[in-house]
Amino acid sequence: MKPSHLGSTSKNGGCPELYATDRGTYVVQGTKVTDPEALATLRARGMPDHETAVETPVALLNFAPKSGV
Repeated sequence: MKPSHLGSTSKNGGCPELYATDRGTYVVQGTKVTDPEALATLRARGMPDHETAVETPVALLNFAPKSGV
């Protein structure tokens, strides 16, 4: 996978960051969700144990192309 940086709302070079890949997908770098209630909801909706979730601000999605990757 080759990620290409699309943008960030960070002021200090950290997360959040948005990347497009050469596989037609996006990679989001953000704060890992650790809230037990939120994780329970995600697991109940089918998120498997080998996956995680990250929280990002809505403004980060402004960097995503409107027509997809």
